[in-house]
Amino acid sequence: MKNEQLMELLQLLKKAAIDNDAAIWKRVASDLEGPTRRRRVVNVYKLEKYAKDNEIVVVPGKVLGTGELSKKITVAAYTFSGQALDKINAKGKAMSIKELVEKNPKGSKIRIMG
Repeated sequence: MKNEQLMELLQLLKKAAIDNDAAIWKRVASDLEGPTRRRRVVNVYKLEKYAKDNEIVVVPGKVLGTGELSKKITVAAYTFSGQALDKINAKGKAMSIKELVEKNPKGSKIRIMG
């Protein structure tokens, strides 16, 4: 059985990509369409290392809680571990990819990580 939430998200991403001429959403959708085991997994320490302060980062996969975060960043991901959510929300903001698409349909100033 296909995951209905994932299917809805993929539709939303593809529609946003077409409506707003935003290639980033098409890329995120294609990354999420693949097999689950091929999804990206990013730890908090990677976000700390590569993201700049006040940056918006998209992880088309899961964010895990290993490492510490000292920067104020916004992270949108398909899923988060509980520990990762706590660490990101302590400094910045964690949100779903759907929330980010609704907030920033043009996909401007967003970096894909993973």
